[in-house]
Amino acid sequence: MCIRDRYMGLFVFMANIEEKVLSILATSPTGEILNSQEVEQHEGYNHKDFDGVVKSLLVDDYVTLVNFEREEIELTAEGLKAAELGTPEARLTMLLKNGEEKSKEELEKALGSKEELQIGVNKGMQNKWLACTKTSIKRIVEEVKDDTSARLKAMKIGKAVKEYDPKLLQEFKKRKLICVKQIKFYKIGKGVNFQPKRVPAVADLTAEMLSKKSWQGVKFKKFNTTAKGKELLTGNFHPLYQLRDQFRSILLELGFEEMPTNTFVDSSFWNFDVLFTAQQHPAREMQDTFFLSTPEFCNDIPKDLCPKIKKAHEGGDYGSIGYRYDWKIEEARKNIMRTHTTPCSARMLYALAQETEKTGKFTPKKYFSIDKVFRNEATDATHLFEFHQVEGLIADYNISLKQLMGIIGEFFKRLGILNVKFKPTFNPYTEPSMEIYGFHPLLKKMVEVGNSGVFRPEMLLPLGLPPNVTVIAWGLSLERPATVSYTHLRAHETLRYLVCRLLLEKKK
Repeated sequence: MCIRDRYMGLFVFMANIEEKVLSILATSPTGEILNSQEVEQHEGYNHKDFDGVVKSLLVDDYVTLVNFEREEIELTAEGLKAAELGTPEARLTMLLKNGEEKSKEELEKALGSKEELQIGVNKGMQNKWLACTKTSIKRIVEEVKDDTSARLKAMKIGKAVKEYDPKLLQEFKKRKLICVKQIKFYKIGKGVNFQPKRVPAVADLTAEMLSKKSWQGVKFKKFNTTAKGKELLTGNFHPLYQLRDQFRSILLELGFEEMPTNTFVDSSFWNFDVLFTAQQHPAREMQDTFFLSTPEFCNDIPKDLCPKIKKAHEGGDYGSIGYRYDWKIEEARKNIMRTHTTPCSARMLYALAQETEKTGKFTPKKYFSIDKVFRNEATDATHLFEFHQVEGLIADYNISLKQLMGIIGEFFKRLGILNVKFKPTFNPYTEPSMEIYGFHPLLKKMVEVGNSGVFRPEMLLPLGLPPNVTVIAWGLSLERPATVSYTHLRAHETLRYLVCRLLLEKKK
């Protein structure tokens, strides 16, 4: 049979079910089918086919449905065998005469399986029909009455569960003689559009109908104007980039100007030396920083700035005694993957100082940046070797730690993180310095999310800024606040580009 013929046969069969249902409703004195299961069984319909036809009639309001559900008993294969041939214990006992004893091996062959022998022995001894030794079985009762088999025969007709003793059902289910089956059926009534024969509804109004006016009197299918369309599998912003855009919007609202940060590879001069970090500082070692092998050195260190930085490190100036060591230009020229975006801040302050020198007037500035930085660290729940740093600074007159704590608090408040704390710390290029902590709901503890402080004179004055200008600054990782905002994520999971879509929906 070809596929076309098969589908045509199915269509005819479904049409027969529909015709039968409508016919019964039309001729029934009550106008109802009280139990759809009775129609299915009487006509030999498959429940799935019958259900599909009735639901189709329901959509077009030809019928109404009231759903019912009940539990019925169904015998398993073991239960059917016990009902027809007797239970294993009865059959085992009947293989022996009263007082007769036979070996287990012989009785096992007669029963047909070791499992049935074991069941027969256990239940036979429980009923006090049999006595058993290690190798033999003896019948010790004259009359055997197999009540279990008789009850199973009665259950074959499929009565409702509530008609039986719960303890009996529990015992039979434990022996795997029966199973409980959920039976669903309907009471079917006439709908508002009921007719003895279904009139097919037309889905579309065509140009031909309009030209011939044949649409008059035609029944059209209803349009569900509230139904949702098919959901499209479109892309979504990564949670990390959603948070990045949120950070950027907040900082722009607070009046900050974004800095250029297109220097993933930078020199140690801008990354460390300008920031008053000694050349022997542990952060400059290979276990903390990625050094480039090619090109190993840079050639663009500003000639006017280099002597000032050397002086600040070696002998001290600007109210400082320096580090008192021999500063080497070779060390400063080493190329690295930048460990923070503060070199970009230093460049902007250097440019601001040059502008002040040209114009003779200092203009207060508020800068921020959000970009990638790189650290030679092991990856865990709170650390990454590649992450995003959010950095902000304010250069102005008469500002202090108070304004710094206020702007950081306002920033996190707009993020929805209210539990923010500060802890004193040490940074080579800020004094005083503070670590920033936020409460992590997944780890159930305060987690360090950033660092902050007031830039030291040893950093600002060599750049050429006026002595009475103060610069407050802070740096945050994007990933750690992300783990606080998206409580499902740990830091290392923010690197994954395939993030569960449900996580995105939960955040919304």
